[in-house]
Amino acid sequence: MAQGAQGRQGTQGPQEGAQEGPHGPSGPTAREELQAWVRALAEPLVRYASPGGARIRLGVNIAHHDDTAADLEGYARPLWGLAPLGAGGGDFAHWDVWARGLAHGTDPDHPEFWGEPTDVDQRLVEMAAIGFALALVPERLWDPLDGAQRDRAGAWLAACLDRVTPANNWNFFPVMVSLGLDRVGYAHDREARRARLDRLETYALGGGWYADGATAQRDYYIPWAMHYYGLIHAALAGPEEPARAARFRDRAAEFATGFRHWFADDGSAVPYGRSLTYRFAQGAFWGALPYGGVDALPPGEVKGLLLRHLRWWRAREARTSPGGLLSIGYGYPQPAVAEQYNGPASPYWAMKAFLPLALPAGDPFWTAPEEPPAALPETLVQPHPGAVLMRSGGDVTLLSGRQHNTWARGGPAKYAKFAYSTRFGFSLPAGETGAAHGAHDSVLALSDDPDEPVHFRVRETCEDPHTSDDGTISSTWRPWPDVEITTWLSAAAPWHLRTHRVRTGRALHAYEGGFAVDRDGGLARREEADAAAAAVSPAGDLSGLRDLDGARTGRVLDLLPGTNVLARRTALPLLTARLAPGEHWLRCAVLGASAARAAAWEEPAPAPRH
Repeated sequence: MAQGAQGRQGTQGPQEGAQEGPHGPSGPTAREELQAWVRALAEPLVRYASPGGARIRLGVNIAHHDDTAADLEGYARPLWGLAPLGAGGGDFAHWDVWARGLAHGTDPDHPEFWGEPTDVDQRLVEMAAIGFALALVPERLWDPLDGAQRDRAGAWLAACLDRVTPANNWNFFPVMVSLGLDRVGYAHDREARRARLDRLETYALGGGWYADGATAQRDYYIPWAMHYYGLIHAALAGPEEPARAARFRDRAAEFATGFRHWFADDGSAVPYGRSLTYRFAQGAFWGALPYGGVDALPPGEVKGLLLRHLRWWRAREARTSPGGLLSIGYGYPQPAVAEQYNGPASPYWAMKAFLPLALPAGDPFWTAPEEPPAALPETLVQPHPGAVLMRSGGDVTLLSGRQHNTWARGGPAKYAKFAYSTRFGFSLPAGETGAAHGAHDSVLALSDDPDEPVHFRVRETCEDPHTSDDGTISSTWRPWPDVEITTWLSAAAPWHLRTHRVRTGRALHAYEGGFAVDRDGGLARREEADAAAAAVSPAGDLSGLRDLDGARTGRVLDLLPGTNVLARRTALPLLTARLAPGEHWLRCAVLGASAARAAAWEEPAPAPRH
């Protein structure tokens, strides 16, 4: 039972409730299946643990932090799943490794010492997982230590409280440590925790959204970090700070109704933004809601949102977890997805999705029948992230016109493309020379090369963003000082519309891409025509663009392998044109559809709005 959440959880023991599991009365329940999955993810790590248990090295570290911090990451991140497993009465045979590791990793005289945490240090990130685990299962990690070991571990953890962190979600990491130290009775500066929490609350924007500090980013860090940690604090420290806990819960409740729109009917989430290698952490918010005592949506609906998401990922386990280890990548092992802070154990932040395992079997989250996807509006405008969410045939497309990130590796592709799709994902460039390398799906790529285009520029930042109630989002961007483009993106399900006003002082090649489609096994159809281009995957999924002014030429280009986050080899329909210096208007209708909805391509495209 999670400390501080007794009012929600009641006093029932860890016995499974009466609800049938997905395999019928004789099969395992959903709770038992998730418990088994946590064990299946954690047990392969044991053979990579150092003799003292403090370091788990899963591969070569190419992150910007040192190797010791990467080994600490391998030790700590699995605790996001193991701690809820243990708190809910689930078995795990290797707790001794983690207890031994805590004793040795915090001992300056031991060869496996993790090192003293410094300002803006990766150690501060991983300390949060240890603090969280101490708060939930001190009997597994703290109680096995002797007095001297506890003193060293407590002092090492408490050191994070006054370290400098970036002015973003990192402020929650000392809070998680403080909650753990509270649980084990280790004296520390609790006022430092309150100061961090006060700072974090200044990031609230309204509508349930937070800013992750002073950035343009409104991505999965809001649900899987800002809300997630806030709800853990509400559950564990709510009686001490009831007003703050109420604010955390109220914001999460408001956020939940809109965040549903980021998930397709099959459970997949829109691939968008950085840190996609954390994979099913995308759904961690749905487990944090019941843990934090938030009843904004019916328990069965929340349960369905989380379980469908986890099932979608579990069905891809052979590809995403070869050899039993979570890989760097998204839909498959793909190093290009990694940011500069991703070490070999980074993907284990996915374990955050298992937080509801800390709830007893009798909790409404577990006893309520799983509900199917809710009937949601076709279009939802979200001004805070600068997004329009569009639903069609159970798929979700996110139109993006506000966010940008030029710090993270691949940031423009991860934030500043026009559209991101649960069915088609998005692509990352494989190089800088040529359209096949550039993988220009859902962008307008421009080249000022005099002859054949080789070097392209795309939207990297968004100026003057504006969202309209009609499902349109607009912004301005400047790929060169003498080129100004204003782009309008409009939902028109199953299509979306794009309009670009291009004011250029130089001659340009213009390549506009639709969605990239899987071409493994050969395309079922390739259409290249005046004013249109389309590609159909072997499974029948269709991506196409129709030029609404009839001035551009269609073509289909095979992209380099390993560029798309979902499909390993893809083809891309494009509209191409030459633009002389002056003002030009480019308008097109873009369709991305499953085989069941591909017939829409043969119907008239919607009329332009701008």
